[in-house]
Amino acid sequence: MRKNSKILLALLLCFVVLFISGCKEKDTRLAVDSKGRTVVERYGQLQVIGTNLCNQEGLPVQLRGMSSHGLQWHGKYANYNVLKWLRDDWNAQLWRSAMYVTQGGYAENKGLKFKVYDSIDAAIELGMYVIVDWHIVRDRDPLLAVDLAVEFFSDIAQKYGHVPNVIYEICNEPNGDEVTWEGNIKPYAERVIPAIRQYDPDNIIIVGTPTWSQDVDIASNDPLEGDNIMYTLHFYAGTHGDVIRAKAEYALKNGAPLFVTEWGTTQSTGDGGVFEAETIEWLKFLQKNNISWANWSICNNGEDSGALYFNADRAGKGGWTDKDLSNSGRFIRKILRNETKLK
Repeated sequence: MRKNSKILLALLLCFVVLFISGCKEKDTRLAVDSKGRTVVERYGQLQVIGTNLCNQEGLPVQLRGMSSHGLQWHGKYANYNVLKWLRDDWNAQLWRSAMYVTQGGYAENKGLKFKVYDSIDAAIELGMYVIVDWHIVRDRDPLLAVDLAVEFFSDIAQKYGHVPNVIYEICNEPNGDEVTWEGNIKPYAERVIPAIRQYDPDNIIIVGTPTWSQDVDIASNDPLEGDNIMYTLHFYAGTHGDVIRAKAEYALKNGAPLFVTEWGTTQSTGDGGVFEAETIEWLKFLQKNNISWANWSICNNGEDSGALYFNADRAGKGGWTDKDLSNSGRFIRKILRNETKLK
């Protein structure tokens, strides 16, 4: 009888441990937990340990959320109401503020930094994390605007470096055969990172990688020095699959921490429909490897990758119904709300 009691007690303890572990795992995917605590209240100062993004206690976490489209076109969504809706209805823990450098971006209109301020201020008030994205695309080589980047990130770090909410993405998607890690991207990072660290010694810095931030394997062979530095991995589920995941696995084995600051459910063009099965495969991979992500994007421009239906919510107020959302938007909302299971 005593032996049976011990067995039952052991089974009960195992059940309790598994239940608590399951609750904790589920809790890590909440923007606001059952006690009303925001993700920033729970996680606090983020840090990198090994290949993991960790909370202030050193425990691995995975952040999930949404990216804006270019602020020069869709900056109306970079406001408190939209971020609050994404937090409370979509269960988003993270907002990415995508500030292009060219194409009407910061190099031509420095006033766009106030849209970034709006994003950061809203995220602070709502207890969300916010990625400040220096969005390199057509400009290809980040070194072309390195002085502007130093100026911009010095300003952001001086203004907001004292809060744990801010994550710096210093170069979105370097691209072009002539734009290499060793010749362009790493030297750029070695100029911008000290400008940030002068005012903010702690918050996470994410560095873009060659070929539209896909060649994380190359960056992992020649890593940057310093703490709390991560490397950007981008993919579009309808275009990129096993080859890019193999690059990610190689980089992780090399000890490079990765952050998917942008990804889409579509082809890399932003169109071609929603590839649900391929997206699920990617999200399972990210969850397994504890890689955080932001989905592209909150906009209503008619792209399949946009979360809103064409011309829905022209004022940028949030409060969207299913009719306001695109196929991708409805799908990602279910993912964020944990209504679509990945296991």
